[in-house]
Amino acid sequence: MNKGVYLALLLSPLLAANALAKEPTIDAVVEKQSVLQLEDVFSLEYASGLEINADGDEVYFMRNYMDIMTDKKLSNIWKVNKHKQLTPVTNGQHVDYAPTLSPDNNMLAYISTASGSPQIHMKWLNADAQAQLTHFSHAPSNLSWSPDGKQLAFTRFVEGKRKSVVNLPGKPSQAKWAKPAVYIDEMYYRFDGAGFTNPGYNQIFVMSANGGAARQLTHEAINHSGPLAWSKDGKHLIFVANKRPDSDLARNDSNIYKLNITTLAQQQLTERDGRDNNPAISGSGKHIAYVSSPQNYKNYENAEVFIMNIDGSDKRSLTADLDRSVNQIKWADNGKGVYFSYHDHGQAFVAYQPLKGKRKIVAKDLGGLAFGRPYTAAQFDVADNGTIAFTYSDPQRPADISIVRKGKAEQLTNLNHDALAHKQLAEVKEITVKSSADGRDIQAWVAYPPGYNEAIKTGKTFPLILEIHGGPVTNYGPHFAAEIQLMAASGYVVVYANPRGSDSYGKEFAQTIYNNYPSQDYDDLMSVVDGVIARDAIDEQALFVTGGSGGGVLTAWIIGHTDRFKAAVVAKPVINWFSFALTTDIYPFVIKNWFDKMPWEDTEHYMKLSPISYVGNVSTPTMLLTGEADLRTPMAETEQFYQALKLRNIDTAMVRIPDAPHGIYKRPSNLMSKVAHILWWFEQYQD
Repeated sequence: MNKGVYLALLLSPLLAANALAKEPTIDAVVEKQSVLQLEDVFSLEYASGLEINADGDEVYFMRNYMDIMTDKKLSNIWKVNKHKQLTPVTNGQHVDYAPTLSPDNNMLAYISTASGSPQIHMKWLNADAQAQLTHFSHAPSNLSWSPDGKQLAFTRFVEGKRKSVVNLPGKPSQAKWAKPAVYIDEMYYRFDGAGFTNPGYNQIFVMSANGGAARQLTHEAINHSGPLAWSKDGKHLIFVANKRPDSDLARNDSNIYKLNITTLAQQQLTERDGRDNNPAISGSGKHIAYVSSPQNYKNYENAEVFIMNIDGSDKRSLTADLDRSVNQIKWADNGKGVYFSYHDHGQAFVAYQPLKGKRKIVAKDLGGLAFGRPYTAAQFDVADNGTIAFTYSDPQRPADISIVRKGKAEQLTNLNHDALAHKQLAEVKEITVKSSADGRDIQAWVAYPPGYNEAIKTGKTFPLILEIHGGPVTNYGPHFAAEIQLMAASGYVVVYANPRGSDSYGKEFAQTIYNNYPSQDYDDLMSVVDGVIARDAIDEQALFVTGGSGGGVLTAWIIGHTDRFKAAVVAKPVINWFSFALTTDIYPFVIKNWFDKMPWEDTEHYMKLSPISYVGNVSTPTMLLTGEADLRTPMAETEQFYQALKLRNIDTAMVRIPDAPHGIYKRPSNLMSKVAHILWWFEQYQD
């Protein structure tokens, strides 16, 4: 049975039945089940949201799974101990997340949708009892325990009143008129995945850990964000906010503030023009560590670890010499140093930086959280005794929990053994090529289909898919990706790369695409394809290309500049920078950080970088695929390219994913549908 018939079987049983002249043999069924199938997406799990206890012998984490009946990603909280024993802490067909241990490790606060909406719940670990503590109309976040374990601080959206400037007269009491018009005058008025937003702001609250009424501590017309940090005496909270008068136009600016819980007085601790966030107070209570990056109005800037005294004095960077961006930070229990995570060459590491002295890497192979595509997303936590827990990355498995104790790494969970141990998965290998543009090193990874090594001994060659990441300032790495594995399982060699503009290679590399995207990143990607062809058994007449978001931009750009690919799938793209900049939900950020000028001030430049300007060159059969609820790269971008290709009589199709935002994969069946459509389209152009 060929791949096209199998794909039809997955997409439409009726269609497959008509296509098959006879039932598949037992051998064919066994062979099919030995490699990853679309429906296997519902069997996969991954760990996230980890919290290690003080002694370092237990890790609480979210066990994420895909519910086939509701077509949703759900999660419960589990615990794994140093002996690798797994124990459920919560259960049910809902989402439990943000597990947060009390200072004495006897209570676990978390957020759960068990009641139908996100609420704060409490688990008394010694008594094996639990209760829902809140009944809010909006979801709480940023849970933080007071040092004495008696209070919880958190943030929550407080809805304001929508403006109404017109009241229509004359409506009879029983009349059914149209819904009233909605008046909008905010800079940001809608957001991808949420739709049109309600007026209001995130405020800070505290409440007793035993439940009861929550007390609102802030009331300003600004968003107050976390993580929230308590002073050692429990009298102050440290938070992050953007109080600039032009905050809407300077979305990336934020500073750190100290709030007196009793008097509600506030003190500004940082004043840098840029982003100061993630405050964390040392165990001694004398210092605050935080992550800071200057505002340069460019597409990328390194974020550094800073420390300051509790009163905001004596600020200094601990990582100024590290040409990489810092992500999470955690204080060592003795207050003598800070642990932090960062990305380097597509991988994630944890380093320990003493306040005085040389830093060292203490954990590696973090990742596994992206699930659908091989992005380098990871989390970690540190116990009082220095044991490090982290999400472990493996190219053939989604995230598991690992620890580093006394310098020795050990994997504690193997969540997907039952689902994947009997499957033949793609082997992933790293390559580096020189870009034809300027000789830069470009890092890439190649996923080989099961059976590749045996097949090439017979002289067989394989079709190739170039899969391109979004962002554009993000990075791929040697991590599990359901989409890549499914493509390889269908018989393709799949290559993915980090062209210029990707992060994890330093500021200069990332900033090369500022006001210059797409550009030489095209040459980088073509050099990667050439590098794979030179070393592997590739059918040069069967090259295919796809990518999503920023990868969709580059896919559309590629087919406007070369005809070497047999077919392309352009997913959730930007096609026209002028129209995109004025319709995306993050338009002030895009214009101020990606371009030198407003669209109407430099139309020629915006259009020079727009794939639509080169649609007249396209001869490649092209499918476009976008979520209908996508506000980040709106559907109109897809429609522009589709209609232009139709007018040129190019073989094209448009796939619209109902109700899906920019993150199509958030519903498992949508991830399946995306991959199935890509593979079906490419199958049509196989000789």
